[in-house]
Amino acid sequence: MAVKAVKVSVYAWEGTDRKGTKMTGELSGHNPLLIKAQLRKQGISPGKVRKKNGSIFNAGKRIKPVDIALFTRQMATMMKAGVPLLQSFDIIGEGFDNPNMRKLVSEVKQEVAAGNSFAAALRKKPRYFDDLYCNLVDAGEQAGALETLLERVATYKEKSETLKARIKKAMTYPLAVIFVASIVTGILLVKVVPQFQTVFSGLGAQLPAFTLMVIALSEFMQQWWLLVLVGIVAVVFGFRHTRKRSQRLRDWLDVSLLKLPLVGTLMYKSAVARYARTLSTTFAAGVPLVQALDSVAGVTGNIVFTNAVNRIRQDVSNGIQLNFSMRTCGVFPNMAIQMTAIGEESGALDDMLEKVATYYEGEVDNMVDNLTSLMEPFIMVTLGVIVGGLVVAMYLPIFQLGSAI
Repeated sequence: MAVKAVKVSVYAWEGTDRKGTKMTGELSGHNPLLIKAQLRKQGISPGKVRKKNGSIFNAGKRIKPVDIALFTRQMATMMKAGVPLLQSFDIIGEGFDNPNMRKLVSEVKQEVAAGNSFAAALRKKPRYFDDLYCNLVDAGEQAGALETLLERVATYKEKSETLKARIKKAMTYPLAVIFVASIVTGILLVKVVPQFQTVFSGLGAQLPAFTLMVIALSEFMQQWWLLVLVGIVAVVFGFRHTRKRSQRLRDWLDVSLLKLPLVGTLMYKSAVARYARTLSTTFAAGVPLVQALDSVAGVTGNIVFTNAVNRIRQDVSNGIQLNFSMRTCGVFPNMAIQMTAIGEESGALDDMLEKVATYYEGEVDNMVDNLTSLMEPFIMVTLGVIVGGLVVAMYLPIFQLGSAI
């Protein structure tokens, strides 16, 4: 029969020490009585102990990969300092502002306290800890080097999240500007152009073709703007839904992204960096190469690289060298292949792969910075053409009327 886990909450307390000095703080526990007992053990006479309510902004806050990376780094630090595993959970859990993260840490602690291994406890939370994460922790527990493996996993998670953040930054900026430009254009067409149209109708003169085109677009937007807005929202949500359900669409998008100028190069280098970083981390943890490649295939983030890694795994399992298989699949750059060959020859494959990962992560950083710098003037010119074009279209008849006078 399963025992229901007792909920751990955060309590704010007030009390006095042996000298009568007033003190305040926060502690995690199951109920106020246990909090008071814990304070008395510390020589503090407890006064008020009340449950701390989570902020309405944090109550529904979801757990992000960055939170998992921070949890892993803190666990590695605690284990390296010699803090017992169960006590580490308590210390780390209290440090999170996100109540959902505190709950997750508490649930993992309860699984470990019940006699399960750390890796087994993590496997019960597949939403937050993937197979790669759990396998590395399991390898650390079996080898008696959990603190070392946690440190490697923490570094891997931090590097991966940094890489994702850089790519997201490169993609988000132009999309945000395009979104704002669309809103501004819509407001001009629906609210501003009709005012000019009223003036033009009183002139009775022949309007330029460019102005007539803008007026026609404005009339269409005034009549159908709601339908256009609903259509755009439907297309966006429909695309996202189809993308989640259709593997064929996801594969097509992965292949197409790699063919785009600038963006394709950025995605390519980031995939190479993820491949090298993941393989370096797993291989350094003592995971056999074939099994490590199996884990790598799922984290490259692109179907082209996933298929390539699966082919490489088959070749390696048949006795072919890793660098030779990487060359024959025709996906990886020469520098990554040469570094892999050196690593295999020297017996330092994990170190060489880490150098490859560091190099391409640096390349991605530089590309994101350069892309952002290039996009700023391009976006300004685009905005100028759109807004300036609408303004010119509206003032062109006035200019012609002035020249006729």
